[in-house]
Amino acid sequence: MKSPRTTGLALRVCNKTRGDLPSCSPDSGRNKRALLRVLSLLLLFSGCSTLLPRGESVAQSPWQSFDEAQQTFDQIVPYQTTVADLSKLKLDPLKYPNITLLNYSDVLRRFIPSPATNAQDLDPGVQDCISAKSACTGYEVDQKTLKRTRYGNFWADFLNFKRKVDIVGWRFNGVILIKNGVVVYKLTGGQPSIHEHEENKNPLGPLQGLGESRLPKF
Repeated sequence: MKSPRTTGLALRVCNKTRGDLPSCSPDSGRNKRALLRVLSLLLLFSGCSTLLPRGESVAQSPWQSFDEAQQTFDQIVPYQTTVADLSKLKLDPLKYPNITLLNYSDVLRRFIPSPATNAQDLDPGVQDCISAKSACTGYEVDQKTLKRTRYGNFWADFLNFKRKVDIVGWRFNGVILIKNGVVVYKLTGGQPSIHEHEENKNPLGPLQGLGESRLPKF
């Protein structure tokens, strides 16, 4: 226990030096601690945007870009490329994922969707395949990669007031028709570059859906 004399001496020293050393003041000490807390929070959340979730939707495929997929299809030559050649190009639904095997009925639905469609207007390769009936098969490729990145103010996103999402990626579509083990037709398409923005605003933030959830259901 400190003696009254020692305590009084400490108070006198602080009183004498209060003008030169404001740190002796209890109020100034609290102000410093508050300032340190604010600075700590600023440093902690200065990079909060990096804490926002990121998502990625990728269909497993042998290609990492639209150009790679297109280059593969460019090597296919109708009436020359065989099923064995397609397998070497990693176009084989039995070995590689996300390649759809089309039968004769699938080909008809795709190229002759209604009786009003005139088969004579179709590509000669398509006509040749359809005329082969059960000997006509095909492959359908639908590959895509989408990356979703949320950006903007961390607290607005975290509290659900405003949410911004940046979406980038690509999508490739390809169709191959095969007659008796030989490619007779090919077609490619898709989106070489996808770049979209999503923005959702909720004026009530985390309370936005609270009222709806409490409504009685009939």
